[in-house]
Amino acid sequence: MDSTFFSKIEIEEIVAMVRLNLYNRGRMHGANAILQYMESMGVRPLPSPRTIARILTRLSFTHRRTGHYP
Repeated sequence: MDSTFFSKIEIEEIVAMVRLNLYNRGRMHGANAILQYMESMGVRPLPSPRTIARILTRLSFTHRRTGHYP
């Protein structure tokens, strides 16, 4: 897949969509999982896992817990 360059606002929207997609499918949905999914989509520039975590916190997608807890 070709790499596509996105603005900061678009990156935040992609993080939110990927997070909701992974969560709704019952898959791991933490920052590292989101980063791997975005990488497979060819998103550029890729944010760091910490940046993804900050975005999730800012958008109120976490309650201090992310990822999969069996």
